[in-house]
Amino acid sequence: MSGVFAVDPEFERELSWVREFMKTHVWPLEVLDVEDKEFETVLRAVQAEVKSRGLWAAHLPPELGGQGHGQVRLAQLNEIIGTSFWGPYAFGCQAPDSGNAEILALAGTPEQKETWLHPLLDGRMWSAFSMTEPDHAGSDPTRMSTTATRDGNTWVINGHKWFSSNAMAADFLIVMAVTDPDAQPHRRASMFIVPKDAPGLDVVRNVPTMIGPERLGFGHPEVRYDNCRIDAANILGGVGNGFKIAQMRLGPGRIHHCMRWLGQAQRALDIMCERVLQREVRGRPLADSDLVRSWIAESTAEMAAARLMTLNAAWIIDTGGAAAAKTDIAMIKYFGADVLNRVIDRAIQVNGALGFSGDLPLEHMYRRARAARFVDGADEVHKTAVARHVLKGYRAPEGPWPSDHVPTRRAAAAHFAADVTARSHHDD
Repeated sequence: MSGVFAVDPEFERELSWVREFMKTHVWPLEVLDVEDKEFETVLRAVQAEVKSRGLWAAHLPPELGGQGHGQVRLAQLNEIIGTSFWGPYAFGCQAPDSGNAEILALAGTPEQKETWLHPLLDGRMWSAFSMTEPDHAGSDPTRMSTTATRDGNTWVINGHKWFSSNAMAADFLIVMAVTDPDAQPHRRASMFIVPKDAPGLDVVRNVPTMIGPERLGFGHPEVRYDNCRIDAANILGGVGNGFKIAQMRLGPGRIHHCMRWLGQAQRALDIMCERVLQREVRGRPLADSDLVRSWIAESTAEMAAARLMTLNAAWIIDTGGAAAAKTDIAMIKYFGADVLNRVIDRAIQVNGALGFSGDLPLEHMYRRARAARFVDGADEVHKTAVARHVLKGYRAPEGPWPSDHVPTRRAAAAHFAADVTARSHHDD
């Protein structure tokens, strides 16, 4: 990366190592059967190598075992890690564990960190995030029906969630529930740590998706809480802070998604370019086709724009905090998701039946990419938020025409006259 976002030589050497490591050790995980014992053995060996290199959970501060990298560096690192579905698992930054680790790091008590965070960071535990409900739009964390009621030294949770990522395999869930229905919308809910063996917790099923069967517990289960009792100490960040914590989690989470989508798009573009140089149609390489060249040019430009927007949002977070980058994060979320889908779609089209088959990673990437347009908030919600922010900088003009953009004849004549007068005085 050159220009304003250039990195120092030492970090560039780290990035070069990650590029090679992904290709030689992580990409091969894609063809292994995850139910086979060999898979876990290989994955653990890969993770051990990453830890020995000091790149494990790089999104967290050094005191928690991370590297303390700013968001600009994380963007460049995650773009490489994101070239494979297994990249985040290899580097200890997979969702929802990475976001849950950030919640525990920011809002957890020392006891909660000792019990849940440190084993999560060591890879000895899995976690789930349980917020979305069947009866409410998942893009609005202020509306939910799941409740948590204090009863002596316990909290009693009742409600119905789904798309609780990773709940089948999780050792604990972070759950958002209403604790004060009469409070202001942003103060009604709180967050709780719910151990997997808590009485009243029922992980009903893994909701089927277009991605296909989810094994090893990776998926988006439906969960019911029926008088689910947890210790009173399992509340996170205090009563009424659920929305605030959710925003702390979802903001950085969105930009990390965008970083990895860039890696996916780059891999798809690489596959497309190699194919058009190899494949001939009517005696000429596909690369000679003006249409194909247009696809490559458009993909390259769109990815460059998405990359610069992502790095700019990361730079704003580094210099002004996540709140200052709220609009920028929203923009790259929907723009990056759109670019990802378009580039992978073009790559599949260029590869024809081969791209549609399981012999290339494109079909799997394509199915996962479709979720990018609604994960962590539907694109339409983010577009509305961006437009609302932009419109705050404008006011309705007085009269029928936009102000300052359609000068009247009278204004033009007055300006011309004043200019002539000023020049004549200067000449005198």
